[in-house]
Amino acid sequence: MKLSLPTKIAFSLAVPAAELWAATSKHLYDIAVFNALVSCGLTAIIVLHLRLKPVWSDAVGVAAGAGTLALIDFELLHYNFNVFGLLSFLGLASLAALALRAAWSSGEESTRMRLAFLFALLSVSVDAAALPFHAWTSKLNPKVLDLYLYSFDASLRVQLSFLMGQAYATWHRFGDAGMFIYIGLPVVMALVAAGHLLHGSKRAIPAIVAFLVTAPVGIIFYNLFPALGPTYIFGPRFPWNPLTIDQAAHLQLEPMLAAGFRNAMPSLHIAWVLLAWWFSRGLSVWERGIAMVFVVFTVFATLGSGEHYFIDLVVGFPFALFVYSLCAFPLGWTHERKAALGLGLGLTLGWFAALRVGVKLFWLSPILPWLACLATVAGVVILEQRLERGSATNASQEPERDAVAVSVS
Repeated sequence: MKLSLPTKIAFSLAVPAAELWAATSKHLYDIAVFNALVSCGLTAIIVLHLRLKPVWSDAVGVAAGAGTLALIDFELLHYNFNVFGLLSFLGLASLAALALRAAWSSGEESTRMRLAFLFALLSVSVDAAALPFHAWTSKLNPKVLDLYLYSFDASLRVQLSFLMGQAYATWHRFGDAGMFIYIGLPVVMALVAAGHLLHGSKRAIPAIVAFLVTAPVGIIFYNLFPALGPTYIFGPRFPWNPLTIDQAAHLQLEPMLAAGFRNAMPSLHIAWVLLAWWFSRGLSVWERGIAMVFVVFTVFATLGSGEHYFIDLVVGFPFALFVYSLCAFPLGWTHERKAALGLGLGLTLGWFAALRVGVKLFWLSPILPWLACLATVAGVVILEQRLERGSATNASQEPERDAVAVSVS
C-alpha cells in the first residue's frame, strides 16, 4: 500500500512524539529496567534494523536519538542510570528509524521495512504484555504441579537440573555465558527474521509469525500445566541439596501452593531457539552458527538457572513443532503439515496427561523415561525434516506451475 505525502509527513511527526512519550514514561522505563526480556527485545531491534540497513547514517541517527533520550531521562527527569535503560533507548531510537524507513522507502525495500517495523513493534509489545498475563495465570492457578515434574526428572536417576545448577555455581563464566544467551533470546530471532527479509525469502513471514505467536499460545499451555521450576520449589536447597533418588521415588505427589510465574512447562525458550534454528535454513553459515550456539547454551541455561526441569525442555520440542507447522503457510494443508501439527499438539498434551496421572509408571525402570524422551525428540526431528522436505518440493514446483500458467494464458 502506497502512502500519500501528507500521510507520510503526519506519520513522520508522530513517530518521534511517540518515541519521546515512551522514553519519558516512568512506568515504561521501569518495565524496561526491571524486565530484562523487554530491554533485550528493544536491543534486538538494533540488530534487525542495522542488518537490513547497514549504513552509517542510520547508525549515527540511532546513536544520536538514544543520546538525546538518555540526556532527557537522566539529566532532566533524574531517572536512575541503568545499562538496561540505555540499551532500551538505543532500541527505541532504532524502532523510530525503522518506522521512518518503512514510511519513506519504496519498492521492495518498503515492504521489507514495513514487515521489520511491524515485527519489532509487536515483539516488544508481546514482551511487555507478558507480565500481566503471567500474573493472570498465577491468579487462575494458585497451585502448581512441580512435584510431578521433579518426580519424572528423578525417575531418570540423574537430576540434570541440579547437576547443571551446580556447574553454573562452580564455573561462573560458563554460567554467565549461558545467562547472557538466555536473556538475549530476542537477538537471534531478530537476526533470523532480518536474514530472510534481506533476501526476500518466503520464509520471512512464517518465521515472524511463529516468533510472535509462541508467547500467547504458550500462555494457554501454562494454564494447562502450571509449574515454576526447581529453584522456586527448593529455594536454598537448589542446586546443592536435591532429594535422594529413594526420597524422590516415595515423594507424595500433589498440587502445591507456591509463588512465582507459572512459565516452566513447556519451555518457551527451547521452543524459540528451535524455531530460530529451523527457520535459519537458507541463511549464511555464520547466521546458522549463531542460531546453534543459542540452542546449545539455552539448554544449559534453562537447567542451570533452575527455571526449568529437564522434562520442560523435552516437551518444548513438540510444542515448537506445533507452532512451526501452524505457521507453515506457504506449504498449504499438505499431509506433512497435518502430521506435524497433529504430532506436535498430541505429544505436548500427551505429556501433560502422562505427567499428571501416570508419572509413577516411569519409576518402574529408568529405561522408560529415557526412552520416552528420546522417542519424543526423535519423532519431532523426523516430522520437522519431512515438513522441510515438503516445503522444498513445493518451492521447486512453483516455477513450473508459473510457467504452465503463463503458457496457458
